[in-house]
Amino acid sequence: MELVFIRHGQGKHTLNLPDSLQIQDPTLTKKGVYQAQSLQSQIALEERDIVVISPVRRTLETANILTEDISCRKIVSPLVSPRMFPQNPEWKTLPCDRMLNQKLIKEQFPRFTIEEGLSEELWTSGINTIPEQEFNLLAETFLRWCKSQSVEHIYIVSHDGTINSYRQFIKGEKLTRKDFLKDAGWIKQSC
Repeated sequence: MELVFIRHGQGKHTLNLPDSLQIQDPTLTKKGVYQAQSLQSQIALEERDIVVISPVRRTLETANILTEDISCRKIVSPLVSPRMFPQNPEWKTLPCDRMLNQKLIKEQFPRFTIEEGLSEELWTSGINTIPEQEFNLLAETFLRWCKSQSVEHIYIVSHDGTINSYRQFIKGEKLTRKDFLKDAGWIKQSC
């Protein structure tokens, strides 16, 4: 089974750093929409595949565009929500990285399903600031779920820090911010 990590397209929260990081619920920019549309020709998504999406607007918009004409399973999960990389216990979640609530996701993205069986705290706080050991337990649970699915590919539409955290966990080697994917970048990872 192969995981394909996809970073969301360019979001408005990156246009005027560092001030723009204070934007709540930023959408994709026009360039970000174009990048998401370009992903359609780069990725051979099929109906039997699964797409797991972070519950943040820019990832939901990216996945919505990417899966526009594909009837695959689309699952929103806080297990792939924003995560700081590297971790610093003194840092707080930025407004641009706050997750949408489940009700809003169901209303605005009705083609997506909400991952069931996760704690309300995980849906509220996500994985952004949790300690490394706690993240590793959740990552192990998520990867076990991925392996239990009878599919060849699972596409994960997420964020640079989250993708690096999962890649580092899977590979067992240190990554840095230099390893971040660019906007709408993607990388395959055997699991």
